[in-house]
Amino acid sequence: MFEGLVPALTPDVINSGFAVAFGFGVAGLGASSYRLYGEHFPSFRLLEVGPMAARFAAVPLLIFCAPFLIMRNTLRGRRIERRPAELVMVATVIAGLWSLMSGTVVVMALQALLSV
Repeated sequence: MFEGLVPALTPDVINSGFAVAFGFGVAGLGASSYRLYGEHFPSFRLLEVGPMAARFAAVPLLIFCAPFLIMRNTLRGRRIERRPAELVMVATVIAGLWSLMSGTVVVMALQALLSV
């Protein structure tokens, strides 16, 4: 009766879903690992403080932890500063797209590692 109304999931959609999940998972793992090592979660201020070598070392960490940081800052800002829901929605889309991109890199790296 409802055949044809719900399109089938294509392999590309499933692959993108895995990429988003892996992106958010790696972001949370990286931020939590940094928190375990340091006293606080990483922030984008790591690019502004410390010697130049430390700033360059923070770039890969921030690239992969950015979805977690964006969502954490957005949800805290919504709760504490009463930011509008539209801003939360836009930030969620940005974090999701960033997670898709970084997750694609992680999935491709895992596929390359497992095919060796």
